[in-house]
Amino acid sequence: MSRRARVSPAEAGLPDGGARRRTPGLRREEVAVLAGVGASWYQWLEQGRDITVSPQVLDSVARVLKLDGTERRHLYVLAGLNPPLPDAAYPEDYLCDGLHRLIDGWMPYPAHIMDPYWNIVAYNEAAGLVLGFRPETRQNCLIDFFTDPFYRSRANNWRENAEHVVAQYRAACAERPEDEGFAEIIAELATTSPEFAELWARNDVRPAGQLTKEYSHPLVGVLYLEATQLRVPARPDLALVFHNPVPDSGTAAKLEWLTSPEGRRGGMYSVAG
Repeated sequence: MSRRARVSPAEAGLPDGGARRRTPGLRREEVAVLAGVGASWYQWLEQGRDITVSPQVLDSVARVLKLDGTERRHLYVLAGLNPPLPDAAYPEDYLCDGLHRLIDGWMPYPAHIMDPYWNIVAYNEAAGLVLGFRPETRQNCLIDFFTDPFYRSRANNWRENAEHVVAQYRAACAERPEDEGFAEIIAELATTSPEFAELWARNDVRPAGQLTKEYSHPLVGVLYLEATQLRVPARPDLALVFHNPVPDSGTAAKLEWLTSPEGRRGGMYSVAG
């Protein structure tokens, strides 16, 4: 009712009704007509009765009431349906500078930003020194995980993590079942990596969470890192991945040295080595 009251007839393309209109906003009957539903059904919807609703009808109501993305998702929850994925409420350049500063501020620990398909959008210097991110790779976290020999040579627990990585990617695909971008990544990798094809055929699903990684670095030895993937509500199309040293592993001190002037000089040659 509150959302109905804030939409004027003029905004909805209707005559305002003049003095005959006792309350501001749209009447229930007007919302029903504009949304293409029955007046009684819409009244029951407002009253929270146990009725059958569909995503298409809810979207029509959300359009008439001019609900934003957050309000539309809340309407789905009130109706007992799984809410749609959040839309980016801001343009593509929103927060980009701030997110770059965020991952740079995570130094001396690795951090990067990726899009829904796990394409790398940006990464800090430590991610290049430790994880081997560099321009000449495919710049996709899933594809490089399986096809970059440099990365695989350093990842001591690669085989242990491979099944988790694939299961997490399937979960990401499930969030956008009609998105062909995932199919392109999967098809590309399935033709180049039999290991991926075998794991993908298992149909395992795992939500994005924390993954422990063990790397052998030529300059500082073994590094133990916890990788955590985070979403930004204002830009749900992007994910931040932060790598944190495992406590009492000596990794923090090693990363500090790697990003020191002396370590940077040695790191210039470690990617090719």
